[in-house]
Amino acid sequence: QVQLVESGGGLVQAGGSLRLSCAASGRTISSSRMGWFRQAPGKEREFVAAITWTGTGTHYADSVQGRFTISRDNAKNTVYLQMNSLNREDPAVYYCAARFRSGDSAVRAYASTADYDAWGQGTQVTVSS
Repeated sequence: QVQLVESGGGLVQAGGSLRLSCAASGRTISSSRMGWFRQAPGKEREFVAAITWTGTGTHYADSVQGRFTISRDNAKNTVYLQMNSLNREDPAVYYCAARFRSGDSAVRAYASTADYDAWGQGTQVTVSS
């Protein structure tokens, strides 16, 4: 059973940057599509970004396109989310997710929480104005 542990969250000024990490243990994620989601108070969990197992395919929510970058290091069993130009819409708990199903489409974003099989506990991101 895989364990996903997010880190790197914290308090940052508007316009600043944070880099989130998601370290997996118990199972390799090197052949898994990985995603980042976020959930603000009173809101549903929403898709942020996803990356194919090779790292060559990425998808982003419109709200973060151009500001966030998802990447992975399969040798370290870790996925990252570089977040730049943070604004008042970005504060939330950020969750890492892993998908262990086969036969994925290369062009589909897999942006639903139902598309993923394992989740981390989340890391809080707070943006001050």
